Amino acid sequence: MPSLNDIRSTFLNFFERNGHQVVDSSPLVPRNDPTLMFTNSGMVQFKNCFTGVETRDYVRATTSQKCVRAGGKHNDLDNVGYTARHHTFFEMLGNFSFGDYFKPEAIPFAWELITKDFDIDPKRLLTTVYHTDDEAFEIWKKVGVPEDRIIRIATSDNFWQMGPTGPCGPCTEIFYDHGDHIWGGPPGSPEEDGDRFIEIWNVVFMQNEQFEDGSMRALDMQSIDTGMGLERIGALLQGKHDNYDTDLMRSLIEASAHATSQDPDGPGNVHHRVIADHLRSTSFLIADGVMPSNEGRGYVLRRIMRRAMRHAHLLGAKDPVMHRLVPALVQQMGAAYPELGRAQAMIEETLKLEETRFKQTLDRGLRLLDDELSGLDDEAPLPGAAAFKLYDTYGFPLDLTQDALREKGRTVDTDGFDAAMAEQKAKARAAWSGTGETKDAAIWFDLADAHGATDFLGYDTEVAEGQVVALVLDGESVKALEVGQEGWMIVNQTPFYGESGGQVGDTGTFLKSDGSGTVSDTQKMPGGLFAHRVVAEKSALNVGDALELRVDHARRSAIRANHSATHLLHEALRNALGDHVAQRGSLNAADRLRFDFSHAKALSAEELTQVEAEINHYIRQNTPVETRIMTPDDARAIGAQALFGEKYGDEVRVVSMGAADTGKGSNGKTYSIELCGGTHVKQTGDIGLCVVLSDSASSAGVRRIEALTGQAALDHLATQEARLTAVATVLKAPAAEVEDRVKALMDERKSLANEVAQLRRELAMAGGAAGGAGPEPVEVGGLKLFAQVLSGVSGKDLPPLIDEHKARMGSGAVLLIADTGGKAAVAAGVTGDLTDRLSAVDMVRTAVAELGGKGGGGRPDMAQGGGASAENAEAAIAAVKTLIAGE
Repeated sequence: MPSLNDIRSTFLNFFERNGHQVVDSSPLVPRNDPTLMFTNSGMVQFKNCFTGVETRDYVRATTSQKCVRAGGKHNDLDNVGYTARHHTFFEMLGNFSFGDYFKPEAIPFAWELITKDFDIDPKRLLTTVYHTDDEAFEIWKKVGVPEDRIIRIATSDNFWQMGPTGPCGPCTEIFYDHGDHIWGGPPGSPEEDGDRFIEIWNVVFMQNEQFEDGSMRALDMQSIDTGMGLERIGALLQGKHDNYDTDLMRSLIEASAHATSQDPDGPGNVHHRVIADHLRSTSFLIADGVMPSNEGRGYVLRRIMRRAMRHAHLLGAKDPVMHRLVPALVQQMGAAYPELGRAQAMIEETLKLEETRFKQTLDRGLRLLDDELSGLDDEAPLPGAAAFKLYDTYGFPLDLTQDALREKGRTVDTDGFDAAMAEQKAKARAAWSGTGETKDAAIWFDLADAHGATDFLGYDTEVAEGQVVALVLDGESVKALEVGQEGWMIVNQTPFYGESGGQVGDTGTFLKSDGSGTVSDTQKMPGGLFAHRVVAEKSALNVGDALELRVDHARRSAIRANHSATHLLHEALRNALGDHVAQRGSLNAADRLRFDFSHAKALSAEELTQVEAEINHYIRQNTPVETRIMTPDDARAIGAQALFGEKYGDEVRVVSMGAADTGKGSNGKTYSIELCGGTHVKQTGDIGLCVVLSDSASSAGVRRIEALTGQAALDHLATQEARLTAVATVLKAPAAEVEDRVKALMDERKSLANEVAQLRRELAMAGGAAGGAGPEPVEVGGLKLFAQVLSGVSGKDLPPLIDEHKARMGSGAVLLIADTGGKAAVAAGVTGDLTDRLSAVDMVRTAVAELGGKGGGGRPDMAQGGGASAENAEAAIAAVKTLIAGE
């Protein structure tokens, strides 16, 4: 009896002998079709070959394609476990021709393989053709199928479509007759839904392309797309009538039974079947980069996982089960799909984490549900507000609430649930604020409600197809952007990273069938939207357009290197300075990195040297950068550092790098472990080199490191070397001696700069900085106010001036506005006896508002801010006087 692995090999070998290229299965997340949630058939990876957009170095191909049908049009989830042939995951065996051969060759190929290589009795086979396809009918007769076993079908059952758009065409199917002892009739008959006649192969004659408006055109080349489910043909060749009785599925069912200490053929058999099927789909999805989440593909994955886990719960499993079954799956399918073995550790960890959390959610939610029901009449539905509280506060999804109530014969007030959800969204709109053109939150919330979150593919790829779902111009939703217009574009899926967590947004290009365009920025918006700043070129950009999206690879690579170097820098600073070091902000751009951290004083030259050397040690170590999905609590338990300013949900990405062999490290094993949603290098060696440029004060108690990596760092070092060599040439001295001289000159320059700054402050105190005698304090609202407009001083000169004025006054408030050459610097101070009446922060913000700026901050006794211009300085002083007077 052939195993499923044998059957897969026989199929691929047959077509390889007949001139076909054996092509690896494509990922379950389509890279070339934005209309599909998951790869659902073998032809998906060849879509552009059928339309003629793409050409390859072969015109015949054969594959065993992994497929998932659990969302959208192709959704078999609810049937899995209760029928003999429904699966969420299955393998599709297929052979393809791209304009090479057509019906006269495709039909004989199928007949020869099935009747000779698979040795299936021709008398047990019948075929179907589309009712107008006389050519296919005659070819079946020619290969030996009797006319009474060739059935014409006039419905869409024999006209294949991948989705609402794309290549399509009439098809012919092969059915196997299991015998009259099983109820059912042939296709097209009233009893066709029975199990006697089972479809085992479908040959699609790819003749047409379907468009969104319903129109259809003939393809320039006639092509072939076939599909035969491995599980179905496997059951047939192994003498079974149920896909779950094949060797592969049986091994997984027995693994489930062993893990739950239950009989594989007992009353819980349906539970084992669900677990076996869902183990395959979840494991392969995780291996292809999908992670459980509350949106898009991640939500479908989570739904499949939790369905399997609930069946394990019904079997009485007290501890997580799914992750313990992964080795059995890898043993069965790892040879055919090596990615499964490579991702085994991540699959096991993800399944264990999700099931642990799910069991907690399930147990807690059921208890809370019982509490809510205890105060209701026996027949009353659960109020929607209570169901929403279970969902929003305790993480108990609505579908689980409905399932639990269904067992009790009760329902949920879904209208009330929707109302509570709408109220929460309204609060989120009110709380959100953006910047620049993105600050109008209403449009983004509306688009998120209409289209859902953008699916981010950029962790795994820099090129993908996406479909335009919305366009925004001047804060309004539009149907098109004309050539040359700049606006925001929303696509259903994207490889472009949206600015967040200190990492700048991606840039790049997009291509469409009749034009192209540029992406100059990418921003994250409410509701999980990724907004792309775009300009259309050559032709208008329309809602509904299918695009190829390409991230600027060189720029993304530089950003990745800087972001990963920031993680190493963070840990090196902790090792050099102490555990008090914590991130207070960062910038990870293409040309540099900037890192703000808590520390009270400047770093010494020795400390900077230690930090830089440690970073480069771990770069040279060239260890893999690993990413895991965990709960925030579990991540912190293993020593992960949280990033300043980030808001974390139920799950976080944990990025680990470096094998700790110096310093403290984390847990004595991994050097750097941080919670981070950004993109990173694959190996630390990809960073290349890190050069620390400077250490400076960012704000009170916060220092700022700026650094370069990769080519930028090399260019910087080359420039420095060239300067030293030039000076050495002029002085006719060795470079080492010149370096000492240059250091002395730099120290002298720093000393002179300090003297100049002191002179500027003394001049300002004397009243000469603004070209004349300084003002005298005036009484406002019962306290003294000293206000002055200065020139010739910088923003950093203002705090010491504030302190000196406060000391002179003894009691009062000070406001200084400096014209710094086009912009305004503002500082305010309040003596300690008055801070309960007046805050320096309020003074600064009031003045800044008049100067065309925004915000400002500090302490009640000292604050700073900035404005666009000092032109309205007198108006700013007047506004502060009004504030103090309480008018």
